[in-house]
Amino acid sequence: MNRIIFLLISLIFLTSCSAPKESTLKVSMSLSDEEWRVVKEEIIPKFEHRNHCRIETLQIEAGDLPQILKSQSMAGKMEIDVFAQDNMQLSILVEEDLVENLSGYRGMIPKETEQSLISAGEFNRKLYFLPFRPNVQIVYYNEDAFKKYALNVPRNWDELIRVAAVFKQREGVGRILFKAWGNGPTVTQLYEFIVSAGGDPFTFNDPGCLRTFDFLKKLWPYVSPDSTKAKWNTSNDYIARESVYLMQNWPFGINVIIEDYKKTNIKTYHGFAGPKGEAHVIGGDVLGIPKGSKNKALALKFIEYLQSREAQKILLEKLSWPSIRTDVYSTVSGWRAPYFRAVKEAMRYGVFRKNVTYWADFERYMNEAFTRIVIKGEPLKQVLDHYAEEMKKVANKKK
Repeated sequence: MNRIIFLLISLIFLTSCSAPKESTLKVSMSLSDEEWRVVKEEIIPKFEHRNHCRIETLQIEAGDLPQILKSQSMAGKMEIDVFAQDNMQLSILVEEDLVENLSGYRGMIPKETEQSLISAGEFNRKLYFLPFRPNVQIVYYNEDAFKKYALNVPRNWDELIRVAAVFKQREGVGRILFKAWGNGPTVTQLYEFIVSAGGDPFTFNDPGCLRTFDFLKKLWPYVSPDSTKAKWNTSNDYIARESVYLMQNWPFGINVIIEDYKKTNIKTYHGFAGPKGEAHVIGGDVLGIPKGSKNKALALKFIEYLQSREAQKILLEKLSWPSIRTDVYSTVSGWRAPYFRAVKEAMRYGVFRKNVTYWADFERYMNEAFTRIVIKGEPLKQVLDHYAEEMKKVANKKK
């Protein structure tokens, strides 16, 4: 009897010792509360269940991630296994040798992924980042207001200024919104305008830059006074409350304006062209694995799941995130369908911002140039020539 008890205890002990420990995957993203809610409730549990693991989530801002990875790497204690990072904050991670070269895993990217989204993760012909969450601005407009004055939505700059002038003349106040709050919101719009005018934003004073700032000076008297307070979130409120009738913003506005505010008279389309064509900045996040990750194999599995049709469909439907996959848009039905047609069409005109380590300097100079030229009315060429020289100094210093 004692022998049987001894054997049973031994068996229990051996079983408990041999049972594999549950792996923990540490995932870093920079998300809003609503975005985290969907990721934690709709995405992560499925992956944990299927892979018998646990995911620990970390909220790390895009600007902070490089330094955190660098500190952990120097300490020889990497505490992050996989991260989602803003596609404008990538070059420093490669230059500092903080991320794994994922060229050998190119084959795991879904064949339905747009090629341009893959190219954005390449540096020196090596693939360091995998597609996850593209983003693109679309145009929102008040259908009732346009019908009231028998106006068509603008398809180019000439039509945009004409529409803006009509609204100002008829209502005594500007109804077209330009995000002039400053920082990223302003620079993103400027970047699109300059590229659509055939310019290189980093030159500051090539013909496309000159033409863009000249056009914005002419448009400025007709824009909404809300423009100087307009950024990603406030822009949605302005059009939903009908203080403006047309604006550019990211697709998350679909949930806010149409679903939350119930403003079904707000419609969308892909946008308007500049003198040299249509261009829309592709923003969003890509996925990477830090050097020193303790769970590279599991990290790759998680990336593969985030790129799956199942996960991308959830993110599209629950958060209005554009998808990396062309086959996901066909799953959208009902009231959302026309809004996401606009997103898909805008992606066709997508451009990526130049990925440089001195982006913060460029953004500061571009904001200053906009304020001085468009808002304060300073001489256009003189100001742009000044920032062209300043930009050259910064770029040469960073080489």
